[in-house]
Amino acid sequence: MRLVGRGTPHPALGRAFTLLEVLIALLILAMVMGVAHSIFHGALRLRNQADQAFDDAIPLQHTLALIKRDMANLTVPGGTLTGTFQTSPTTSSSSSTTHFGQQAGPFFYTASGTVSDTASWSEIQKIAYYLTPATNGGPGMELVRAVTRNLLPVMQEEYSDQHLLSGVENLTFQYYNGTAWVDTWDSTTTTATSTTTNTLPQGIRVQLTLAVEAGKLASSPIELVVPIAVQPSTNTTSTTTGGGA
Repeated sequence: MRLVGRGTPHPALGRAFTLLEVLIALLILAMVMGVAHSIFHGALRLRNQADQAFDDAIPLQHTLALIKRDMANLTVPGGTLTGTFQTSPTTSSSSSTTHFGQQAGPFFYTASGTVSDTASWSEIQKIAYYLTPATNGGPGMELVRAVTRNLLPVMQEEYSDQHLLSGVENLTFQYYNGTAWVDTWDSTTTTATSTTTNTLPQGIRVQLTLAVEAGKLASSPIELVVPIAVQPSTNTTSTTTGGGA
């Protein structure tokens, strides 16, 4: 039997990693780092997509809230500071505005204005929605809200334009007359359900269609239904018969 001296190290205590073991460890480390990188990159991509979707939704939600507020606060036609509610005006007036594009819907007289100490106007304002050509080269058109608060008789009305939304394909309004949805409305004439003039529809349906971007599928129009609670008052009284003394 061979004896090991005190000064001679044991063979097992001096054994080091071989080159193959180091390469295997490096390979395992690279695989773990690759998996961690892919998970981190995927999470970062989802975060960026969520932020972009949130940023894109803010103008749309603001536009829908503004349209809903305008429709819900319509004023009765024929008042001192309100005109007729006509989808196709039959009389000439100073209501024309100069815009590049097309007007979507009629002129709306609505009490959605903000009253403040710095503005010398009431809450009633006259609004029109326009679709103008896109200026940034993107798909669709620009939705513009033209507003005037000076409702006194003037030679030419001055409107302030508010840009609402980009990438709009179409904006349409429909009106509920009590039995069906119709595409036109004229407050100067009677309706099928009422013999009173200067009336408003019982509800307005707004359909906003967004333009289709390249490589994406077309989406359904965004629909907004707003009930109209205000209606003109009448002095007509109803009489009942029967129950004689």
